[in-house]
Amino acid sequence: MPLLVEGRRVRLPQSAGDLVRAHPLLEERARLLRGQSVQQVGPQGLLYVQQRELAVTSPKDGSISILGSDDATTCHIVVLRHTGNGATCLTHCDGSDTKAEVPLIMNSIKSFSDQAQCGRLEVHLVGGFSDDRQLSQKLTHQLLSEFDRQEDDIHLVTLCVTELNDREENENHFPIIYGIAVDVRTAEVYRASFPDRGPEEELRAARALTGGPMISIYDAKTEQLRIGPYSWTPFPHVDFWLQQDDKEILENLSTSPLAEPPHFVEHIRSTLLFLKKYPSPTNTLFPGNKALLYKKNEDGLWEKISPPGS
Repeated sequence: MPLLVEGRRVRLPQSAGDLVRAHPLLEERARLLRGQSVQQVGPQGLLYVQQRELAVTSPKDGSISILGSDDATTCHIVVLRHTGNGATCLTHCDGSDTKAEVPLIMNSIKSFSDQAQCGRLEVHLVGGFSDDRQLSQKLTHQLLSEFDRQEDDIHLVTLCVTELNDREENENHFPIIYGIAVDVRTAEVYRASFPDRGPEEELRAARALTGGPMISIYDAKTEQLRIGPYSWTPFPHVDFWLQQDDKEILENLSTSPLAEPPHFVEHIRSTLLFLKKYPSPTNTLFPGNKALLYKKNEDGLWEKISPPGS
């Protein structure tokens, strides 16, 4: 079944701009979202989602009430929600395998078994800009096409991507919105930034940088964040990259060098150092090849827990 806007089937392929012009309500929602000020989201109740990660939960969750992600330049942040049971999935897509990722997003929502109740599936797509290599444009098209291919009706509620999320300064283009959060209980999607991106930020970033596929990181039934066990092959020429200056790292390891947030190079350096320290993580980072498990404590902060039977 198709992708719908205001109950009408969307005609694809269209650019994001053409699509909102055909649906004034979408244009208005994108305008309102762009016009918001950025809210800084603290760690309490937050589950931060990195690139190529997916997290899903529902309003019944006693630990997590906000899902969020940021640092999207050419990437898109996708929120899919079932209005009946409130099951909400947020993921950070970079275009590496959109065809495989959209069914994963769909199945994550369907795993909440009471989905037969009334309600509909609503999707929000945010991120990207008018980049030189047209990577954002390509990702927008892939996501719209893949959602349109699913068997369920999916209602497109927010489309603030690529040219709709673009600003120009001195003939250079930049995204307007880099990050969003969704309130799992109220369904509100808003502009956000996240000082706290834990736990295991470097380990998770290393997995994405070495080409790991999209994975689900949270178990809403146990309210536990589950990391790994991951494996990767040693990062090629890691010493060479660590010797390069900021400009080289930016130009070679970013999809959009001019538009990256200020901490991008520092983040890449710390991830490369991590990969140098742990060239093959299986035994060193995951003793007994077991996942690292985290749960929110009473202060709303992530705390490591021992797996059962350890």
